[in-house]
Amino acid sequence: MNDLSPSYHYQVIGRALQVIDAEGPSLGLEDLAARMQMSPAHFQRLFSQWVGVSPKRYQQYLVLGHARRLLAERHTTLGTALAAGLSGPGRLHDLFLTWEAMSPGDYARGGAGLAIRRGWFESPFGPALAMATDRGICGLGFAEAIGDPAALEDMLRRWPKAEFVEDPDTIRPMVEAAFRGEATRLHLLGGPFQIKVWEALLAIPSGHVTTYADIAGAIGHPQAHRAVGTAVGRNPISFLIPCHRALRRDGGLGGYHWGLPRKRAMLAWEAARTGL
Repeated sequence: MNDLSPSYHYQVIGRALQVIDAEGPSLGLEDLAARMQMSPAHFQRLFSQWVGVSPKRYQQYLVLGHARRLLAERHTTLGTALAAGLSGPGRLHDLFLTWEAMSPGDYARGGAGLAIRRGWFESPFGPALAMATDRGICGLGFAEAIGDPAALEDMLRRWPKAEFVEDPDTIRPMVEAAFRGEATRLHLLGGPFQIKVWEALLAIPSGHVTTYADIAGAIGHPQAHRAVGTAVGRNPISFLIPCHRALRRDGGLGGYHWGLPRKRAMLAWEAARTGL
């Protein structure tokens, strides 16, 4: 793997996260680069290529308090967003996603009769397992925290009766376009309640966050915090359906199916790119 690949960049960031957690954000560039076994110039170049800001500024986004600051300063009110038609089968906040949902009957049949192509790809956040039907991307997971076999098993069991075909070449154009922020179609494969939750997630702009309680209120089930949390955790299209933008009411990160370090990195990556 060459130094310019997105996955290589994220591997560096992942190691830096561990060091920053242990040492704090005051660690200087030279010391941080040394922990990565790189020269300061090389380390700074990788940071700039990956996220577009200096390591020092990015460290500020990675500290645990950043989630709380986001909640205080960039808290999206989902009820307003949904009422304004900012989600649904049209262009969304990020201006490149369109989606459609499977029917409740198809979901109840466990994906029977559905052909799903799959493949492994590089992404800005490490190795990614992508899946797609003829209607669009239906699955996206990250393997670094649990390993490739476990990630594959996790995704396959979501639709136990579907026909899975390893065919990365066919779905590569749509997957790579999605990571470049270009026009992308999604096919939401879930139950009616889950799809309502994922629709609410799609209304959260990049660089903003919301709470599980707000999601519950926005979909008309204000007491269903736990069920909402479960649906967020079962989101099959990570990053593109931005479950990483859902936080606890107190500003805590909450959970993340693919590991909290990746959730923090996604929030920091988006905040840095949107200048928040």
